[in-house]
Amino acid sequence: MAAQHRKWIIWAVAILVLTLGSGVFGYWQLRKPRLSPDFVMSNGRLEATEVQIASKTAGRLAEVLVHEGDKVTAGQLLARMDTRTLDAHLRQAEAGVAGARQNVAAAQATLQLRQSEQLLAQQELRRARQLYERGYYSAQGFDQQTSRMETTTSAVRAARAQVEALQTTIGAALAEVASLQSEIDDNSLRAPVDGVIQLRMAEPGEVLAAGGQVLLLIDTQDQYMNLYLPTATVGKLTLGDEARIVLDALATTPLPARISFVEDKAQFTPKEVETRDERQKLVFRVKLTLTDPERTPQAKPGMPGTGYVRTRPVSWPAVLP
Repeated sequence: MAAQHRKWIIWAVAILVLTLGSGVFGYWQLRKPRLSPDFVMSNGRLEATEVQIASKTAGRLAEVLVHEGDKVTAGQLLARMDTRTLDAHLRQAEAGVAGARQNVAAAQATLQLRQSEQLLAQQELRRARQLYERGYYSAQGFDQQTSRMETTTSAVRAARAQVEALQTTIGAALAEVASLQSEIDDNSLRAPVDGVIQLRMAEPGEVLAAGGQVLLLIDTQDQYMNLYLPTATVGKLTLGDEARIVLDALATTPLPARISFVEDKAQFTPKEVETRDERQKLVFRVKLTLTDPERTPQAKPGMPGTGYVRTRPVSWPAVLP
């Protein structure tokens, strides 16, 4: 009898707890703020733009300077490929530039010599002409001076052409140096934007193919949530309008956002949408982008939550359900 009595007591306590729980839940539902018809909500997940840091050409990874979770700034050196062969070719090309410049300097000196010879030949021809016209100089001598003048003029033209030809070799050598330097720079993997290192996918010493991934960078300044809304709602939205994102982990902190994209073509709701009825509808993708992601550093890509948009320019409520 005592066991039977205890059993009835346990059942009574359980019924009492369920009754009280139902009452508390009903009271909470009544106190819960209701969303105005001017606002529409939908579930989603916070995402961020991902940037893959990869090698441009095949080669050996020399060093990786960052780790997962590190914050990096645009232009920061993240990793470096082995460039010893390229460095040797660069030194050889730079030596070629120096040699080409020396050849141009020697050709310019030769040009100056030929120009001096031409000037002397001009002066001698002028004196010979004056003497020849007065009858004090032979015709043969005058012809010789004229021929010498023509010879020095041709020599000057040839020397000038040589200088111009050698100057083009300097340009070609400099272009080769620039090309090699560009390849070396491409093997220094730098951050294109500010962000956080999400994954480190290669280690020093590994041989990578062209396009081999080394790091995955998340742009924390471009965090967003994709919502899938019906036509009736999308037709009332304005690109750039204010929106709100409430993450499950930060339920009391609505994050300010804006509508940055509205899809032009309807699609079937993706599989991650939970309700069967919603999956059967055609919807439009609407992208909400955080306007001040630095204000809430606790918000992380991957967190689930709810996105809110408004169909009319009304004031946002202080509390969102």
